[in-house]
Amino acid sequence: MTAKPFNDTFLKACRKEATDRVPVWYMRQAGRYQPEYRAIRAKHSFFEMNYIPEVCAEVTRLPVEQLGVDAAILFADIMTPLKPMGVDVNIESGIGPVIANPIQTLADVQRLHDLDPETHVPYILESVKILRQQLSVPLIGFAGAPFTLASYMIEGGPSKHYHKTKAFMYTEPQTWQALMDKLADMTITYLKAQIRAGAQAVQVFDSWVGALNAEDYRTYITPVMQRIFSALRETDVPMIYFGVGAGHLLKEWNRLPVDVLGLDWRTTITEARELGVTKALQGNLDPTLLLAPWEKLESKAHEILEEGTRQPGFIFNLGHGVFPDAKVETLQRLTHLIHSYKREQ
Repeated sequence: MTAKPFNDTFLKACRKEATDRVPVWYMRQAGRYQPEYRAIRAKHSFFEMNYIPEVCAEVTRLPVEQLGVDAAILFADIMTPLKPMGVDVNIESGIGPVIANPIQTLADVQRLHDLDPETHVPYILESVKILRQQLSVPLIGFAGAPFTLASYMIEGGPSKHYHKTKAFMYTEPQTWQALMDKLADMTITYLKAQIRAGAQAVQVFDSWVGALNAEDYRTYITPVMQRIFSALRETDVPMIYFGVGAGHLLKEWNRLPVDVLGLDWRTTITEARELGVTKALQGNLDPTLLLAPWEKLESKAHEILEEGTRQPGFIFNLGHGVFPDAKVETLQRLTHLIHSYKREQ
C-alpha cells in the first residue's frame, strides 16, 4: 500500500504561509462523541489509555481517519505529567481532575518532583513515536499552562471562580512564584521531550487564565509564559497558546514569542485583528453550534472563514472542545465545508 503524501497545510498556516485550503482540526477531537472511542473507554480507564502506547495512538489517529482533519493532537490530559511529580490526581467522570493532596504551603511545592519524561512518562513518548510512523498529518503535542495547572492543584479540582487560586497568588507571592517556576520547568521539559520524540507543533492550554484581569496576568503570568515560549523557540516548531474567556488578554498574548493564538467564540477574529493581534489565529466556532440546525452551523462557519482568511495564518477550530453529544456526521460535514471553502475575491 502506498503511503499518503504528508499534508503540511496546518504547519504552513501556523507560520502564516500560503495554503491551498483552510486547515482544520478540533480540540477534543478524540472523545466520547465517537462510538469507537466509547468502546475503547469501556475497557480502559482514562489514564490506562495513556499508559498503553498502541491504544493511545489508536485513539489519537481515529479522528484523523474519520473526519479528515489536517492535524492530530496527542491523546492525553494536562494532568498526565503531574502524577509522577507527586500529585494525587484522578479523572472522575462528570467532574474532571480531582486532586487529593492540594497545594497549601511552600513545603507542598518543594515536595513536588522534577519531571524526567523518559523515566516518568515513557509511554507518552512511545505514543508520539508510533504516531509519527502512522500519520500523514502533523502531530500536535501539548501541555497545560502553569496557571491552569495551579488552579487544579490549589482548588483540588475544577472551579467556577478560582477564588482559592487567586487568593493564594495575592497572599503567598513567594510560594506562588515557586509553584510557577516548578510548573514552567515541567512544561518546558515535557514539551521538549514530545518534540524530540516527533511532535511537529505544540499547544499550551491555559484554559482558565481568563479568570485574571490584564494587570494581574502581566504581573503574575507573563514572566512565566515568556520563559516557556522562549525556551521552546529554539526547537523551531510552531507553538499555539489557547485559553477560554481570555479576549481581554490578547494584547498581552500578542507580545509573547508564540506563533498562533487560539480564540474562543467570545472574541471574533475581526475584533482580535482590530486589537492589533498580528499572530496567526486559530478558532473559533462555538462548539454548541455542532448541536444546532445545519443551516445555522453552516452560516456561522462561513462567517468565521470569511474573517479568518482576510490575512495569512488561519486555522479553523472550535472555541473549546467537542461535546460528547456532538455527532460524527456533523463534524465530517463541517470538515468538508471548511476544505471546500474558497474566499470570494
